[in-house]
Amino acid sequence: MRIVVEHDLEIPLRDGTVLRADLYRPDSRVSLPTLIRRTPYGRAGESAGPGLDTRRLLTAGYGLLVQDVRGRGSSGGEFEPFWAEGADGADTVDWAAAQPWCDGRVGMLGRSYEGSTALLAAGHAPEALHAVSAYMAGSEFREGWCYQGGVFQLGFVLHWALADLLLPGLLAADSGSTGAGAERVLHALDSIEDLYRTPGLAWKLLDELAPYVRRWREHPWPGPYWRRAAPNQTYPAMRAAGLHIGGWYDIFLGGTLENYDGGRRHGGSAASREHATLVVGPWSHCVRGGVFPGRRYGVRADDQVLDVTGLHIDHFDRTLKGTGGPPAERVRLFLTGVDRWQTFPDWPVPDVSPAALYLTSGARHANSATGDGALLPDPPPAAGADHFLHDPDDPVPTTGGATLMTGMFVGADCGPRDQRAVERRADVLCYTGAPQTAALTVVGEVTLVVYVSCSGPATDIAAKLVDVAPDGRAEILCDGIRAGYAECTDGPSPPGRTVEVTVRLGAVGHVFVPGHRVRLEVAGSNFPRFEVNPGTGGDPAEPWARPYETVTATVHHGRPLPSHLLLPVLITR
Repeated sequence: MRIVVEHDLEIPLRDGTVLRADLYRPDSRVSLPTLIRRTPYGRAGESAGPGLDTRRLLTAGYGLLVQDVRGRGSSGGEFEPFWAEGADGADTVDWAAAQPWCDGRVGMLGRSYEGSTALLAAGHAPEALHAVSAYMAGSEFREGWCYQGGVFQLGFVLHWALADLLLPGLLAADSGSTGAGAERVLHALDSIEDLYRTPGLAWKLLDELAPYVRRWREHPWPGPYWRRAAPNQTYPAMRAAGLHIGGWYDIFLGGTLENYDGGRRHGGSAASREHATLVVGPWSHCVRGGVFPGRRYGVRADDQVLDVTGLHIDHFDRTLKGTGGPPAERVRLFLTGVDRWQTFPDWPVPDVSPAALYLTSGARHANSATGDGALLPDPPPAAGADHFLHDPDDPVPTTGGATLMTGMFVGADCGPRDQRAVERRADVLCYTGAPQTAALTVVGEVTLVVYVSCSGPATDIAAKLVDVAPDGRAEILCDGIRAGYAECTDGPSPPGRTVEVTVRLGAVGHVFVPGHRVRLEVAGSNFPRFEVNPGTGGDPAEPWARPYETVTATVHHGRPLPSHLLLPVLITR
């Protein structure tokens, strides 16, 4: 098939700004449904985006329009992430639908930020938009993007701002040479570990080159600032049916699951509700082949073997061409532990029941994996407590999980890493269940309810769910955090006061096979994925304004404060 490419098409927006795009289409006079990908990362490279086969999409009977978003590449206007994407995307859909090469039916696709721009456009409900594909996309730009559990996602935001938002534009502006601005950003990326530990240096650079990052930092709370560009605020307006693809170790997994559920339950058309589909694999944001250092999930875990391009074609054929009925496989999940794909009728998965495992410990307490912290199916009758020291100058190091930081493309510090080195630390509490005598299948959101008191104004509560193998390997499955100041709207909790803290650890699809054990880790930090709580109880928007303080946190368990882990257990019938 011969392909026609038209470069630098000009697309006028309602405010007079002109965006530019490239059009890929079969060499034919027949008008075709058109797919739109809007990107802040440049139009060069893989036209349909990473992992998607452009030629197959065109051969299947689609045109593809790839556009630089406002203020990026050769598009006009000023770039500031998030806020203009909904209206700009809707204007682009209207423009494309009116062109002679489009038959009036439009779909949008994209990965990460691009997928979120597609959802934001869908929230404006342009008449021609019938389908979106959001591959590892967030449901908002505060929770699950800039923050999690009220804690700033330092590792991701700093790297994303420097490597993806700043550096490409500076290099392009310098016409191939490395100017002063690009040199500063390159130096910052090479020394990013130092920047994580001295945030003041990072903010000085970002305030000059990307001042919008400071504004994200100045808005730690939910509110109008974030709601103005949030897909999860507009599900009832979305008439476009969504294909949602995520990874168990993707930083935006929570958003992917919320986007599917929001469209399925509350979408603005029957098609958006009936044609919503979800796929979750054993992937991080940038490792999608199912192979991580120390862990291999098998050939079938590779997204290319799964055929993500084919998933897109099937979705767009159903929603743009009307071929076939509702999806035969609405939800497809890769179950780690047994390492196989399994289909389900919906998400949240039916036939799942929350099972509580209660924290307890004995004379050695739960400090490190060598302690005697345990998980029990029933509340321990006696009251007990464990203590850990939160030292902001010696935080618990990030070791795998749903991270998106330096080394992301090779799984250097993301995914199913072994936690044994972390679990040797005395400031990490470890609670471990008995070896499984039968398979335990956990599919859904994992939650920790813990009762905590603190010797100082504040500490965060970081938690991980871990699978412990008979050989001792302690593989992280999911992790979460909750800000210490989030429990009191009028400020940090007074020292010594016991509060109930709920930590969302994220979702899993995992089977604890016989002989393996469930483990919960509890600590005061997970750095540099999350910004370290300085222990001062100060303004969360300026956490380092005062010298940090070392704090002792107490985790209470047993009656009357039964701290417990809630697992979504699949009931087999």
